[in-house]
Amino acid sequence: MQKKILISIFSLSLIIGQEQKKDSTYFVFNPQSLNINVGEKVKLNIKFVDKNQKLLNIPFTIYSANDPGVGPTPNWPGTSINIVPRASNESGEANVTIQPKRSGKLLLKVRSISGVSSELLINVPKPALDKLVFNQTPSKIYNGTVTKFLVRAIDKANIDRKDISVILSSSNPSIASFDSFGNLKAKKTGRVTISANAQNITEKIIVRIMKNPVQSLTLNFEQEQIRTGDVLHLKANAQNKSGKIISDIPISFSFSGQADYGEYGLPASGLITDDGRFVAETAGFYTITASSGAFSDQKTVQVVPRGVEKDVRVIGHGLVSDVKSGDLWVWAGIGKHEGKDFAATGSIFGNGEAYFWDVSDPSNMKIIDTIKVDARNVNDVKVSNDGRIGVISREGASNRKNGFVILDVSDPYNVKIISAYNDDLTGGVHNTFIYEKHVYAVNNGRKYDIINIEDPKNPFRVGVFELNTPGHALHDVWVENGIAYSSNWSDGVVAVDVGGLKFSEKNRSAVKFNPLLMKAGKGSPSNPIQLGSFPDRKGRNHSAFPFLSESTGSFYIIAGDEVFPNGLENLINNKPSSPRGGFHFINFNEPDNPKEDAVYIVPEAGSHNQWVYDDILLAAFYQAGIRILDISGELLGDLYKQGREIGYFLPQHRDGIIPNAPMVWGAQPYKNYIFLSDMNSGLYCIELIDKKSNTVGTP
Repeated sequence: MQKKILISIFSLSLIIGQEQKKDSTYFVFNPQSLNINVGEKVKLNIKFVDKNQKLLNIPFTIYSANDPGVGPTPNWPGTSINIVPRASNESGEANVTIQPKRSGKLLLKVRSISGVSSELLINVPKPALDKLVFNQTPSKIYNGTVTKFLVRAIDKANIDRKDISVILSSSNPSIASFDSFGNLKAKKTGRVTISANAQNITEKIIVRIMKNPVQSLTLNFEQEQIRTGDVLHLKANAQNKSGKIISDIPISFSFSGQADYGEYGLPASGLITDDGRFVAETAGFYTITASSGAFSDQKTVQVVPRGVEKDVRVIGHGLVSDVKSGDLWVWAGIGKHEGKDFAATGSIFGNGEAYFWDVSDPSNMKIIDTIKVDARNVNDVKVSNDGRIGVISREGASNRKNGFVILDVSDPYNVKIISAYNDDLTGGVHNTFIYEKHVYAVNNGRKYDIINIEDPKNPFRVGVFELNTPGHALHDVWVENGIAYSSNWSDGVVAVDVGGLKFSEKNRSAVKFNPLLMKAGKGSPSNPIQLGSFPDRKGRNHSAFPFLSESTGSFYIIAGDEVFPNGLENLINNKPSSPRGGFHFINFNEPDNPKEDAVYIVPEAGSHNQWVYDDILLAAFYQAGIRILDISGELLGDLYKQGREIGYFLPQHRDGIIPNAPMVWGAQPYKNYIFLSDMNSGLYCIELIDKKSNTVGTP
């Protein structure tokens, strides 16, 4: 017997339903076909009817199916089409505005909550090329140097076209000529015209080739020994015959290495940037070369192992094997329970359960209360800083009154429901956050509503934040120091002032300061103001966590991916899944010009949630367990390969929903422990201990 599953818009599109049968129930599109241009808005009427063409009073969702591998599933409501609204009314009819964001044969899909699906093909021709734009226009280039030229191809829809090949050429190849990759080699002095050509459009600039004044080149760096993962700053000076430094000469950097092979047989590997930063992934000796034209200089640095590894010891485990465990939260008891410690966990694909644990003795964790609400998923659990109020999210309610439930958790042995907030939250609340007596609730995967819970019996909405970008979607939100950090799939991470601490020079630390606070101070829960953002070109941004480095003072937003290349069917059916993804470190030291500095990806595994404390990253990597990472110092390149992993733990249990199959949801540091939630086997408590010198020490 087929079971009807009611969950949020995030997951409705994931479930494989029956094919439409026109002799029973089916969808009617008006118009029946669409041929529209990129950016053009068109109205579309969709009805879900029976064989007599009467509305069925069954709602449905509308989504794009043209972004395979993006988001949690191949059928994720992706970034190809802007669709407003994404759900029908209760009668089973929707008047939708369609706006394609790219060209091609796009597929609009609809699926009812009863499992019937259909699709509409939308033909979107490629816009004509409008213009070519040089990214840089150097007026002079020195003889004997190589300069990289980059040209943007922009079509009439104002879209950067990566699929258009731009051909670069020089008017006089004997003076300067291009290779196949856009590198211009200057051969002798003179003047040349540089041409960019594509689809009968030409853009030109004139460049002078000047006599190269360089007579010597020196390379310096202060340290002769660094660890793997440490960033070495290179200083190279080109000088003329009088010893004057030439500041505008291009200098290139390269390296060769001899690895300390040890027991693994690793090659010498690392990263060197155009601006002169070097980081090594393996120990050994590296010779770094700086060059400009015919001049070069070399210097060697020794790289030693980072040496941050610790052992992981399991302190305790609370088995949950009847439903998949969701998020967790750990907090200190208050009142008569002061001195005790408690935890809450959610449930996925269950019957609306939230579990409350006494973890005062983490070696003997036990469930002390259970709250059950009308929901398929209690995805998220949060507790206020004062330990009095809890919030659990709801998706898949039988009456579609999804939203969140406010709890009195002051006595975790006797948790009480205070109220439920469902206003305009019928699509479901996937994630929440509590900050200064407000709940930030992710509404229907499109926005987050800000609900005042000062009187938890009478919550009310005070504000809403929603992006105005085409096809936008939202997964999660985290609030810290009055700034809300949201994860927005293709729109990436977004920072919003919801009452940010006003900047004060007197209170500013020279080392520890969030630069976004310099822009904050005007927003509030009722007036959220966007401060900055960084897009995700693959549309996979699932989580966002602020990170102010204690060792460097640099400020990052850590952006986590999530993608299920093969869909969520295995996850729903309690079979092993193969998610993918990683964490991206977005540097916001310049809030108006953020950049990605580093990435942490565990091969053949999928990332989920993250937490940072004391320059340590707790990274939930689903089937690869919990990964504990040293993120101290300057960050650059592939952190996984740099020996920064402190330890890891695979929560395998023979009595789990899937025996011996780790599927870590998230982790939280608490006191000297790390608590983590595993979807297949419940709640764990672990701790880091010094590595024994006489053993390998695997967790």
